[in-house]
Amino acid sequence: MIKRVEHIGVFVQDMERSIQFYQEAFGLLVRRRKFISPQVELCFLYFEESSEVEVELVCGPSIESVEGLVNHLAFRVTNIEEELKRIEQLGAELVDRVPRTILGNVKIAFLKGPNGEKLELVERE
Repeated sequence: MIKRVEHIGVFVQDMERSIQFYQEAFGLLVRRRKFISPQVELCFLYFEESSEVEVELVCGPSIESVEGLVNHLAFRVTNIEEELKRIEQLGAELVDRVPRTILGNVKIAFLKGPNGEKLELVERE
């Protein structure tokens, strides 16, 4: 079952500058920062009064070559494998047929929406 919007991923070129901007301009707080590879860093920001949906800042060397800054829309799910099967039957193109595990225990999978938009499913334990 799809439960809610999980996060919105935004590509940034300067992580420190971006964090400072989102904190000062919008009052967002840093939940966590983590390198998922030697060159790619993630930072999850949230609103204190509405902490369920996060803004995910993504910083790495390939950022300059991508189109658009809003990279993907992510949805929290209870069973990622079931949702991948269900959504594929609706005609979505699966980028990841098998979920990947990141940050220890978070399962993710990407797919494309009907207009080619990048979507992500996220299952957290």
